[in-house]
Amino acid sequence: MILVTTETVPGKKTIKTIGLVRGNTIRARHLGHDFMAFLRNVVGGEIVDYTKMMAEAREQALDRLAEDAAALGANAVVGLRITTTMMMQSAAEFLAYGTAVVVEE
Repeated sequence: MILVTTETVPGKKTIKTIGLVRGNTIRARHLGHDFMAFLRNVVGGEIVDYTKMMAEAREQALDRLAEDAAALGANAVVGLRITTTMMMQSAAEFLAYGTAVVVEE
């Protein structure tokens, strides 16, 4: 599956536009990680557990987007965007969305 943020896939001709596809996940923080994050905030530096959690959430949203597109018969997604929304104080949603298309191989 080709995923691009541009409106077309460079070097490929779009032969069919299928429509909107999306993938999302909602992740909650872990109390133990919050304590370590608090300590890291005091001394400074990267909060590695949160960095890992955010990267995993992004990848899961992208995987779900690709699955949605493949189920519709697409082989590419153009105009890809990722947004985040705070659902509650300790949980956030990652939403990946774009336009499913079929491009020439």
